Amino acid sequence: MAEQDQTPVFQLQRMYLKDLSLEQPNSPQILLEQQQPQVDIQLSMSAEGIADGLFEVGVTATVTTKIGDRTLFLVEAKQAGIFEIRNLPPEQVQGVLGVVCPQMIYPYLRAIVSDVCTRAGFPPILLAEVNFQAMFEAQQQAQAGGDGAGEATIN
Repeated sequence: MAEQDQTPVFQLQRMYLKDLSLEQPNSPQILLEQQQPQVDIQLSMSAEGIADGLFEVGVTATVTTKIGDRTLFLVEAKQAGIFEIRNLPPEQVQGVLGVVCPQMIYPYLRAIVSDVCTRAGFPPILLAEVNFQAMFEAQQQAQAGGDGAGEATIN
């Protein structure tokens, strides 16, 4: 029985939309503009322990579109999941939280952002695929360099 207690466990308990915001601060006037908007997409990840062996992992996308210096629309969405992770070495837990969990969450976030843009009356914004392994490694290097950044961001 003691061997069973040490069996590694990785399991998605629940996935959910934690936060969603859409703003169109300059509507309706800016909707009459014919210029192509500039689009800025920021991604960030977070992970925290919420109970023994349970972690909440979130991926947030912030999409800002502007025409000149005026905002056309801004979408911010955070997709999260609760993961059970037990009996793994600490260095592996960090990799699972920083790579595997976000990879599971991200497709849902991409769909939400695209859907919100479409429902708001704009063409869908299609978030590019993300290499979470590279993002995690960059975050680890930044922390090792004394940066201390707790969140990774991709532009």
